[in-house]
Amino acid sequence: MKKISVTDLKAESSSIGKETVKAISKIVSDADYILGEETKKFEENFASYCGSKYAVGVASGTAAIFLSLIAAGIGEGDEVITSCISAGPTVEAIKMSGAKPHFVDINSDNLSIDADKIEAAINKKTKAIMQVYLYGFPSEVDKINKICKKYNLLLIADCAQAHGALYKTKKVGSQEFIACFSFMPTKNLGAYGDAGCVVTNNKFIYEKIKMLRNHGRGDNKYKHEIMGYPERMDNLQATVLNVKLKYLDKWNMTRRKIAKRYFLNFEGKDWIKTLKPFKNTDPCYHQFVIIVENRDALRSKLRESNVDTGMHFPIPLHLQPAFNESKYNIGDFPVSELLTGKILSLPMHPFLSEKEVDFVSELVIKYTKKQHEKRKKYKFKKIYRKGRAFWFYDI
Repeated sequence: MKKISVTDLKAESSSIGKETVKAISKIVSDADYILGEETKKFEENFASYCGSKYAVGVASGTAAIFLSLIAAGIGEGDEVITSCISAGPTVEAIKMSGAKPHFVDINSDNLSIDADKIEAAINKKTKAIMQVYLYGFPSEVDKINKICKKYNLLLIADCAQAHGALYKTKKVGSQEFIACFSFMPTKNLGAYGDAGCVVTNNKFIYEKIKMLRNHGRGDNKYKHEIMGYPERMDNLQATVLNVKLKYLDKWNMTRRKIAKRYFLNFEGKDWIKTLKPFKNTDPCYHQFVIIVENRDALRSKLRESNVDTGMHFPIPLHLQPAFNESKYNIGDFPVSELLTGKILSLPMHPFLSEKEVDFVSELVIKYTKKQHEKRKKYKFKKIYRKGRAFWFYDI
């Protein structure tokens, strides 16, 4: 069988190639490259898609988070609570703003931030909670919203992997104070380069980010109202996104069907854990993630069979050297530390065939079952090191 990739941008491009090239050609013909009518059109289209009042196109998902924090007045001396597991740019943007990330451990059902542990992390420096909709799984929005209202905090969502995901039948981006999207090419809605977007119902935030992204300028391009940044969305990316947005719901529907097939294939295989969405949510399955023992060995076996896999993400953020600042240690967030060594992303994109999904599933079951049967022969033994308990197999 041909190589089965985690994502397949070539298949996506082939499916809408002529339409996209035609749209790009018009931009080239008009020589309209920065902001412009296509960007404005995309902002209107995406705000409508999310069910929100406003959308601002920016240069990347990182820029979306960074500019949102600046617009909300968050910076030096402030803290932002966020999850231990996400892509590095989530925390990179927090630190760029001058604020500090304050990590909270994840839940084991779907690796989202554990809402029950958030209140213990709140202090007088806390200004916002940034929930990450990891793998396209919305968090417990209402529950976290209540915490924000109780402590007068802002709710910001990193929706980089959640385009079209649903919470209580509504698209994510409509129920948070600010929602930040990335349109990196591999996303459910991806550009042909870097691009991002901020979605909000707050007019002040909308107007502020419009200026911040464009060197602090308003309608008068010669007048710099505030300090700003070069973080504009270019018209070429907006054009590509306008074409792709028409297909997003269809592609997400296919992703959900693929996820359902994986779920059915792994049903009853208790040594393969799949992620469980929160109640009242409908994920868009940016990734299909399983939790298994001996992840690296499984990954190697799948590679031998021409099946590509990914790890999103193998190192928790609190143990990343760039984000630690010597504040956190191994053992501080045990769920994150345990599961990042076991998570594996299987192929997931709208152009996978049922035959390919079944082939991948069969291989995963075959290899993990062998490991599972070996492990059943061993016994657990508990030891202590520096006051911490560790389990290992006593052969």
